Amino acid sequence: MAEAAAIAPQRAWGRGRLVAKPFGGRTRLAEFYQEGCAKIRLPDTFDATMEAVLINSSGGLTGGDHMEWEFSAGKGTHLTLTTQACEKIYKSSSGMAAVSSKISVGAGAAVHWLPQETILFDRASLSRRLEVDIAEGAEFLAVEAVLLGRKAMGEAMRTGLFQDCWRIRRNGALLHAENLRLSDDIAALTQERATLGGRVAFATLFYAGADCEQHVETLRRLIGGASGGISHYQVGGEDKLVARFVAPDGFSLRKILIPVISHLRKGASVPKVWNL
Repeated sequence: MAEAAAIAPQRAWGRGRLVAKPFGGRTRLAEFYQEGCAKIRLPDTFDATMEAVLINSSGGLTGGDHMEWEFSAGKGTHLTLTTQACEKIYKSSSGMAAVSSKISVGAGAAVHWLPQETILFDRASLSRRLEVDIAEGAEFLAVEAVLLGRKAMGEAMRTGLFQDCWRIRRNGALLHAENLRLSDDIAALTQERATLGGRVAFATLFYAGADCEQHVETLRRLIGGASGGISHYQVGGEDKLVARFVAPDGFSLRKILIPVISHLRKGASVPKVWNL
């Protein structure tokens, strides 16, 4: 019995890397690596862009699980990164689940980071980090959405831990930094008006491109009466858009996000795997 108790539970671990390069007027694969439960699939796009679908073959994450992603878009390429499904973070018996993502966007390239929602179940524990380096003349769009349980299933995240860290740089200089932490009695915390006001779905959108300021009024019209807002900033002469959204459930949140994302993608819809 003592020997059995000393055996640590099996944990999920995965690492994936993709490098895109320009070739023949299209975005092509230069490097590809996957290990453990991290899988990457490249569906046909029928245009000059590349789309990569990230898969966690373990089916979800819990305490002690770890995922690492790394992506690089070469000069003039266009890469969209998404996930096969919502990432589910289950109750943790010990430790934290950890997810780290590193993205490099070359000169004149575009990367759209569009994972589907992260669902946090009761007593889940997750630490997540996003690091991005954007070169001169490059475009970067990121959307991260979080659901505190599945409302339609009568589930809620009452306690647990969620911490999220973003560091985005342009030419090596810090352009955007944010840290989010929800811990302990999350049900009570998210009832506060200063947090979510009782809503269980929220998202952050970030956009850096040459045309940031031109999008502000259009995006505000698209958001309409939804709970959220969008702001334009300049940091060291570099532009960025930052938007926050909250909604009563995941479906309502998608209804806000999809037209906003499509506008910033110059009319292109969200990746097909987003379709319900």
